[in-house]
Amino acid sequence: MTRRRTAIVIGGGIAGQVAAVALRRAGIESTVHEAHDRHADGVGAFLGLGLNGIDALRTVGLDAPVLARSIATPRMVLLDGRGRVLADVPNGGTLPDGTHAITIRRPDLYAALREEAGRRGLPTAVGRRLTGIGHTARGVRAEFADGSSAEADVLVGADGIRSTTRRLLDPRAPDAAYVGFLNTGGYARGVDVPGPAGVNHLCFGRRAFFGWIKAPDGEVWWFANPPVPREPDPEELATVPAPLWRARLLDLFADDRSPAVDLVRATEEVFPGWITYDLPSVPTWHDGRAVLIGDAAHAVSPSAGQGAAMAIEDAVVLAMCLRDHDDVPAALARYEQLRRDRVERVRAQGRRNGAGKTVGPLGRAVRDLALPIVMRRLFRNGRDPLRWVWDHHIDWDTPVTADAPAAVIR
Repeated sequence: MTRRRTAIVIGGGIAGQVAAVALRRAGIESTVHEAHDRHADGVGAFLGLGLNGIDALRTVGLDAPVLARSIATPRMVLLDGRGRVLADVPNGGTLPDGTHAITIRRPDLYAALREEAGRRGLPTAVGRRLTGIGHTARGVRAEFADGSSAEADVLVGADGIRSTTRRLLDPRAPDAAYVGFLNTGGYARGVDVPGPAGVNHLCFGRRAFFGWIKAPDGEVWWFANPPVPREPDPEELATVPAPLWRARLLDLFADDRSPAVDLVRATEEVFPGWITYDLPSVPTWHDGRAVLIGDAAHAVSPSAGQGAAMAIEDAVVLAMCLRDHDDVPAALARYEQLRRDRVERVRAQGRRNGAGKTVGPLGRAVRDLALPIVMRRLFRNGRDPLRWVWDHHIDWDTPVTADAPAAVIR
């Protein structure tokens, strides 16, 4: 009788829960180990999920619970600080059934994935902080701070940008890199912003970047990226009083012709600012029995709008590689081969997108003059220069053998 293969998943966030579900579909049983004493619901912020992420969720039957809690976001409007429209373009295309890209509250995305994993009988152990990884005669052993341990055929490090798994695999692995601005946001009611619901408005303000989306019920979801040249100390940032933080935002957007000031004022609770990072190229993704996925391997700037989608794609492709290769080291090598070039390209795109958020007066003038011309040319005749990102389909039924691709552009 063939022994059923097993996996240890480190991290109970987006990548970890999708990995557990995908591994089950591939015939591999896993337990998710979450470091915190509660589930990794995250802060109350929201994120965009592109069509490629939704399509990857669909391969393992996770799309419906996520779509049910989201806002369809089919278009994107770019503006300058004077309120002038720089571009009005599609936010990706559509899936064959008409599904658009979405925006979803981060806790809702976590909850949808966790609840569906639980419904399928996939366990999550909380309070399990990874401290060590060791190889055994038949696989890998994870050691935890509470003195417990677990053994399996493979360990999946889905523990985010501050990944312990990454550091244990390679003590010389690069640290997360600050990208030059902070993140904050909130939810406002009673402000009548123009335009239909579900349009992603992105404003290059005079002093900071601001974005907003109107939900179907009239609530407005907004975010801001206050520029800070030097990376602040996280502990000091956490002690900034809420009234001072709100006053800082009101000052940053006082001279812009956008709804930013009205939205900040109408928000009961402005999210405390947090630091924005991406991750330089990580040399070591696996050691034959332990492997990195999601932000642990390749965190991208939020400006790419692809962090969650890349993590979801990783989880699905990894499960396929383990399904189609009896030898675990060969499976992990194939996974890296299929994923590294794509995520590196997306990370570079995020860096380019974020660069425009922190330019000075001269750079702002050049950007606002050139961007409309550039965008018209790029999107001329229905073309989309980012189609390679969002129209990326993972075919679960195609074996990921030595020469077969895991995905195609439709």
